[in-house]
Amino acid sequence: MASSSSSAAMRELQRELETKANDLSKLQKDISKNHQVRKKYTIQLGENELVLKELDLLKEDANVFKLIGPVLVKQDLAEANANVRKRIDYISAELYVYNTLLDNYCFHFI
Repeated sequence: MASSSSSAAMRELQRELETKANDLSKLQKDISKNHQVRKKYTIQLGENELVLKELDLLKEDANVFKLIGPVLVKQDLAEANANVRKRIDYISAELYVYNTLLDNYCFHFI
């Protein structure tokens, strides 16, 4: 009788262990995907901050062009500046979201 109950307890522990292992595997995949996205956004943020610094060096009457497909289109300096700032704001917000998600992943794992 004791053997039967300990066998059932072992099967239950085995199921719990498998569930935890599956949860850990899913968490590792989520963290890896999060890292890839954060890396992409971090690179884009750096590029856009560099563009903003370059735009800040230009005089107001400077010619600015935007690449749209295979064509360079003339763009107003103020408009270009505003667009880059909007992109920086967007990317920064996305990075915040993904950093928060990463914190949550780590919190739930503990």
